[in-house]
Amino acid sequence: MKKIYSLFLITLAFNSCGEKKSASIEELVSNGNLKELISKKKEISANIEAKSIDLKKIDNAIAKKDTLQKLPLITTIITKEEVFKHYLEIQGSVKTKQNILIYPEIPGILKTVFVKKGQRVSKGELLATIDDGGLSNQLAQLEVTTQLNKTTYERQKRLWKQKIGSEIQYLQTKANYEFQKNALEQLKSQLSKASIRAPFSGVIDDVMKEAGTVIAPGQGSEVFRIINLDNMYIEAEVPERYLTTITKGKEVAIEFPVLGKKIKSTVRQVGNFIKLNNRSFKIEVPVANKSGNIKPNLTAKLQINDYTDTRAILIPQSIISENSKGEEFIYIITNKNSNKEAIAQKLIIKTGKTQGDLIEVLENLSVDSEIIKEGARTVNNGQKVKVINK
Repeated sequence: MKKIYSLFLITLAFNSCGEKKSASIEELVSNGNLKELISKKKEISANIEAKSIDLKKIDNAIAKKDTLQKLPLITTIITKEEVFKHYLEIQGSVKTKQNILIYPEIPGILKTVFVKKGQRVSKGELLATIDDGGLSNQLAQLEVTTQLNKTTYERQKRLWKQKIGSEIQYLQTKANYEFQKNALEQLKSQLSKASIRAPFSGVIDDVMKEAGTVIAPGQGSEVFRIINLDNMYIEAEVPERYLTTITKGKEVAIEFPVLGKKIKSTVRQVGNFIKLNNRSFKIEVPVANKSGNIKPNLTAKLQINDYTDTRAILIPQSIISENSKGEEFIYIITNKNSNKEAIAQKLIIKTGKTQGDLIEVLENLSVDSEIIKEGARTVNNGQKVKVINK
């Protein structure tokens, strides 16, 4: 400010001289002789010297009256203990263990299809039937002969208890009945395969064959895809270094970017096998899906709480600097007076985990310390500063 005043007054002096004598100087430069030019130069130089002396007097007076010191302006924050939770961020994919293709168990013609795509069905509900090729007729005949053998066996059994007839007759009727009964059960089991039923409650995601199609067991003969969207989970791979910190029951924050949806859950299962190709293990996180919007193979972002400190000291990462030795340091203030003037003091610290813009301080920084926030990178150790917290 002092230099600006000086320059302003000198400029004013020059301008005043120029405005007052501009005409005579022009005439002198054009028509004056050497003696006159030298005399005029001396006159102007003396005037400038006198003005310079006056400027110095004014500068000294300003210096005595201006008691405001130009201190660096800073803001500060007070350290405190707080709960710090660190989260491992990974990506996973939505899965369901109830997402299957339904195949026929016997060859034949697809006789009737009872459901449509998108239809909700219950466990055991009849979805379709296959032409049984006369098995139902065979079953009816076998039921009659089985009933006859049962009657014969029961009669022979009563007679044998009365010691009527021979033991061999009793044993033969018993064997015939049991053989027919087993044959009947096998035929019933085979005939039941002509009815395709829902293995669990869910939604028919796709109907792949139409009535009248010839089908047979094996690849390429899928009839339905059925999915249960109620019991979903997220499968993710976690680096092996987190094996001791990512455990069953850990808190998980889930985000589905496509849906714009966030939910909370916990780790349900932790894998016991480390994959050799990427040194990772699998985890499962259950997902509630009451709305049905979450679909299999949907991408999910997981934040898993792998570290918690209930008495942590946290500071912004942006205020930390590093010296030539690789040590991290910050500035705290000491000797703060009533005018909010203080001394900046460098403090070497040791940091831990980060979360967002915050970092955990592990060593050398205590609670209730006042650390420099804004202006932290412009001050020097031992420098006087002024705090301007709002």
